[in-house]
Amino acid sequence: MTHKAHPYGFRLGYIRGWKSRWFQRGAYATYLREDTLLREWLIRKLREFMVESVEIERSPRELRIIIRTPRPGLLIGRGGEGIERLRKEIQSKAFTITPDFPRTITMKVTVEEVKNPEANARVVARLIAQDLERRLPFRRVLKTHISKTIATRGVEGVRVLLKGRLDGSEMGRKEWLREGRIPLQTLRADVDFARETAALPYGAIGIKVWIYRGEIFAKEQAEHVAAAK
Repeated sequence: MTHKAHPYGFRLGYIRGWKSRWFQRGAYATYLREDTLLREWLIRKLREFMVESVEIERSPRELRIIIRTPRPGLLIGRGGEGIERLRKEIQSKAFTITPDFPRTITMKVTVEEVKNPEANARVVARLIAQDLERRLPFRRVLKTHISKTIATRGVEGVRVLLKGRLDGSEMGRKEWLREGRIPLQTLRADVDFARETAALPYGAIGIKVWIYRGEIFAKEQAEHVAAAK
């Protein structure tokens, strides 16, 4: 039998870093639970902002949350009022998850812009979900987003898989489309992966997106050769 590995976790320590960065011996389980629940809650809450990732850094006196999105201006708000309101909501949620959450810890929220959203798997998956929820034909959605993604600079391959009652059919099935190549077993391959769900009246449609952005080592070598010239 084959075993499927998540493209992100498969490359941890090679070309990927950890989304939670801290060290704690005694309260490891507590910190891990807080990070997981906070990250899931934030991604659901900020769904309209196309959040790409939520990274968490901890120190003895500070908790820093880094939100990466292609729409930073909408999230920050006028004069930073949006991000300040979000910080208070995150702090309230942290006390709900862990009632004895230390009140002396300073919480900071940082918003970073995603420079190339068309080459980001989570953003593309969210856009596909929006189109499906608008009741557009799934084949047209597949072809449109794959053609846009593969035309983006730096993208060498893209694959999209849909699963569920597509177009309201009686039986669930899966359909997929690919352009370019997706080397899933190469550790140096920069493969971005995301899952998303489109909520439709006749059921949920599962969405999976893979985007291949070339090899990390090959890029570094090409930059080194170019610099030498």
